[in-house]
Amino acid sequence: MMTPNKCSIAISLALLISAVSTSTWASGFALIEFSGSGMGNAFAGGAAAAEDASTIQFNPAGMSMLPNRQIVGVLHYIHPVADFTNTGSTAATSLGSGPLNGPDNDGGHDAYVPNFYYVQSINDQMKFGLAVNTPFGLATRYDDNWRGRYHGVESDVVTININPSISYKVNDDFSVGAGISAQYIDVILSSAIDFGAICYAALGPVACTTLGVAPQQTDGFAKLTGDDISYGWNFGALYKLSADTRVGLAYRSQIKQDVVGNADFTVPGTASFATAGGAFIDTGLTASVKLPASLSVSAYHKYDSKLAVMGDISWTGWSSFEELRIKYNNTAQPDSVTTENWNNTMRYALGVNYQMDDKLMLRGGLAYDQAPVPNAERRTVRVPDSDRTWLSVGAQYILDSNFTIDVGYSHLFVNTTDINNKFESSIPTLAATFQGNYDASVDLLSGQVTWNF
Repeated sequence: MMTPNKCSIAISLALLISAVSTSTWASGFALIEFSGSGMGNAFAGGAAAAEDASTIQFNPAGMSMLPNRQIVGVLHYIHPVADFTNTGSTAATSLGSGPLNGPDNDGGHDAYVPNFYYVQSINDQMKFGLAVNTPFGLATRYDDNWRGRYHGVESDVVTININPSISYKVNDDFSVGAGISAQYIDVILSSAIDFGAICYAALGPVACTTLGVAPQQTDGFAKLTGDDISYGWNFGALYKLSADTRVGLAYRSQIKQDVVGNADFTVPGTASFATAGGAFIDTGLTASVKLPASLSVSAYHKYDSKLAVMGDISWTGWSSFEELRIKYNNTAQPDSVTTENWNNTMRYALGVNYQMDDKLMLRGGLAYDQAPVPNAERRTVRVPDSDRTWLSVGAQYILDSNFTIDVGYSHLFVNTTDINNKFESSIPTLAATFQGNYDASVDLLSGQVTWNF
């Protein structure tokens, strides 16, 4: 058993790792970057591979195949590119549908995603595991003056999931596992506000010209922040068809996050008319977000002493994300609403391992990952998502009986995608349409250390 001192060190390390910047640009905003060993296989076979303690995330039943005690530490570097090209973005029709001004911009933002896992035996049939990782994350950051500033400037979503789990070995062929999750979420959303357009709606062009206020020339700013802690659960099963073949199934529940925070408004001096009715004054806010359930079915087969293949099919229930509605404590401030209407998605992955010698194993993988965004009208600058194809390579090197090193690299080929999103507002003059296309790609690099002790 782990001594209290070692247990304290492990938990402290987990919390320290989880404090690193964790937001990124992903399919939807769910992450799959949970291990360095899995990265080299494009995370194929995750619910059946059970190579190390990261199986707590993919399938807790896999802990039954691990040594007595193990710690895994992982760090991923993610480099996304999301170059936007304008093809006809316009102001609201009530303003004459003139062009939106400002430069195009790349919203991609580099990020580091850490993971921590710990497993130890309870008895011959049961194991305990602890996972600390980031199941959801998002970071798109544009310049304050870019063309799409009214639709979004900064979007930063960070989650930290603490997931204790138990596995039970029913017999030599069948194991089950389950866990609970305490999930913290922190959200930052910002955008510019066209107070010139608001003035035209409230006072008319003549009065606004007298004030020196005009659409797209009198911008303010809104920054919304909030956080929450909510809870969920996960379950998995692992069955050995033979000594060389096994299949796994894993499910994670939906988690509803009820975010509470603050709205900070910056209003230009010439737009003081906008606050006369009580709106655009700093206030509290609430927002509810349903983070989706997921289900994976995986298989792993070892052909001989050198070659192993794996694959899986995963489903994510993104249809729970129908809208992003932000409610303000200030009753004079109308709700901010973005209709999402996302679709459920599928992910398909295949991987291969080749054992070069007693120390070195090479990995490869290929995956296809669907995007939940249904069409160009529902695509937003905050999540300019599209289907992507993964191409992955990696390697594992055994240093000695206690330490193993894994590295993995993936390039994500993201489909060029259109956006034609109309800003939703109760003020017609704010209904600008953002139109163009995104040319995107993602590079991922992972390193992992596994310690058996």
